[in-house]
Amino acid sequence: MIEPPVNAVHLDGRLEQLPISNEFAGLPEAFYTRLSPTPLPAPYLVAVSAAAARLIGLDPEQARRDEFVETFTGNRVLPQSTPLAAVYSGHQFGVWAGQLGDGRAILLGETPANIDAAPQRLELQLKGAGATPYSRMGDGRAVLRSSIREFLCSEAMAALGIPTTRALCITGSDQMVMREMPETTAVATRMAPSFVRFGSFEHWYYKGRTEELRVLADHVIERCYPHLREAARPYQALLSEVAQRTARMIAQWQAVGFMHGVMNTDNMSILGITLDYGPFGFMEAFDAHHICNHTDSQGRYAYNVQPQVGHWNCYALGQAMLPLIGEVDDVHEALATYQTEYTAAFDAAMHAKLGLATREEQDGKLFDELFAVMQKSRADFTLFFRRLGDLRIDDPAGDAPIRDLFIDRAAFDAWALQYRSRLRREASQDDQRHEQMHRVNPKYVLRNYLAQVAIEKAQDRDFSEIARLLAVLEHPYDEQAGNEHYAAPAPDWASHLEVSCSS
Repeated sequence: MIEPPVNAVHLDGRLEQLPISNEFAGLPEAFYTRLSPTPLPAPYLVAVSAAAARLIGLDPEQARRDEFVETFTGNRVLPQSTPLAAVYSGHQFGVWAGQLGDGRAILLGETPANIDAAPQRLELQLKGAGATPYSRMGDGRAVLRSSIREFLCSEAMAALGIPTTRALCITGSDQMVMREMPETTAVATRMAPSFVRFGSFEHWYYKGRTEELRVLADHVIERCYPHLREAARPYQALLSEVAQRTARMIAQWQAVGFMHGVMNTDNMSILGITLDYGPFGFMEAFDAHHICNHTDSQGRYAYNVQPQVGHWNCYALGQAMLPLIGEVDDVHEALATYQTEYTAAFDAAMHAKLGLATREEQDGKLFDELFAVMQKSRADFTLFFRRLGDLRIDDPAGDAPIRDLFIDRAAFDAWALQYRSRLRREASQDDQRHEQMHRVNPKYVLRNYLAQVAIEKAQDRDFSEIARLLAVLEHPYDEQAGNEHYAAPAPDWASHLEVSCSS
């Protein structure tokens, strides 16, 4: 049994006390390459998440010490660590890309953690730690800009209650690398129970190496799904559970207006957690067809397509697991759980977002008509659902803050009339509904312009806005007096902002 960590393992201030092992390193050597991170000159701390640090028993104050910065930059390897880069493959934008792998990420190992009061283990991975055999002519580095975005969004998603990798810290260096322009380098330390991807399975399937495929599946079951060990058909059960977890995660994305941007199979976690934050975005002016990734010229990963792409990716995983499962029909049976799970999860999320305690046959039509009205006026996604919680059944005159989000106010009024009628049928109480809706409709999300402000200050070595923004995003459902400006729609200057695969 894994013992939970003490509140702070560094009683004498030494990171050597952090208990690290590396179960992934116990797999055959074909699964990875052992190597140490490439040091960065004169690293410094950019940001630390106290909440993430406490998950693994770290005192956040440790981040102020050189030892911490050197360790989580990759300049210093803890003696018990077994650093490695993993190999995997994948479909990118629907096209088989062949071998990929950790081109700029190095796994240090894993350490005990407390998650939801349950003892687990979290792997620690340095992203931007230098070139590996899988870098594909890249430099293996991450830049400050992308590291800040991943750090903030990882912690923001966790606060929203959406399954995600976590971000412990960012360290930076004045060393420059070339992207669209010269940029300073950074390393983000991220944490997850496992970084195995759909593409990890595809790698062995397309090489025709069934034994390695089995070894990987057994590792994932033992490490992450131990309750499946005794299943009658454990590999089919694994595929089914991954499909269900993925469906629930994407339903949560849709419910908060989150867009991943690059849902390639190598960016899909075998745990159903949000992995690899690149050109992500939170919906602002609602457009069901919105593409947050400037690189995605065909709109493969647009907001309204994400649920279908998640299903497609699960089918790619099912194809890769076919040699283990045995029969195509059994693969289809396992994957059939995706659509059922997604529909149920998104339906539940929409009822909660609208404060509906009961279900009626026509509720789906009510939801569809709402999105049509929002689409026509490009209503702000987050502000609309937040303000909808303030609606009072018998006071249409008080709707102004909500109506002001719509160009076509008459269309909103017509929908609101139906909504009020629906609320009356279940005898909804305004104050109770207000409280319930504010618990599921965030006031604060990581809008792109907020991240950009923090990035531009950080590029001048002012990291204070990262800390302030993190503090706001850690409590997305609270009112937070004095921080209301963080909930404002994007200003005009932000209209030119674009994020791409380099973000």
